[in-house]
Amino acid sequence: MRHNRKFNHLGRTSAHRKSMLSNMACSLIKHKRITTTTAKAKALKVYIEPLLTKSKEDTTNSRRLVFSTLQDKAAVTELFRDIAQKIANRQGGYTRILRTGFRLGDSAEMCIIELVDYNENMLKEKEVKKATRTRRSSKAKKEAVDATVVEEKPAEA
Repeated sequence: MRHNRKFNHLGRTSAHRKSMLSNMACSLIKHKRITTTTAKAKALKVYIEPLLTKSKEDTTNSRRLVFSTLQDKAAVTELFRDIAQKIANRQGGYTRILRTGFRLGDSAEMCIIELVDYNENMLKEKEVKKATRTRRSSKAKKEAVDATVVEEKPAEA
């Protein structure tokens, strides 16, 4: 029975789980995208989202709170300097989980967890969609049809 098991313990002791999630969070902050199992990614998402929210407010207290969980000066510095500026106007949902299939050895479900604002491919698609919206009139359609008819006549002659 799973009474009062609010989160996934991942088959580890609490000390091992805390250090693993801290290391994964530091790797995600440094590399902006990591590959892991789906269960670990879901646990990491719950772990790192509050830290990203705290990084929006750059105070000594928030830096100390984040450092107490991450234990990595370089990751904390990058989080508050670079990442906090990119996510400043986002209300939440700082990470994205993309499933990639199953691992060959043990068939564990694998995925990529990434910071949403750092995926250039998805950001480009949004910009392209906005740029391609144009209003077309019936006049433009008629001109296009006339141009194709004119091109076909010299080919027949």
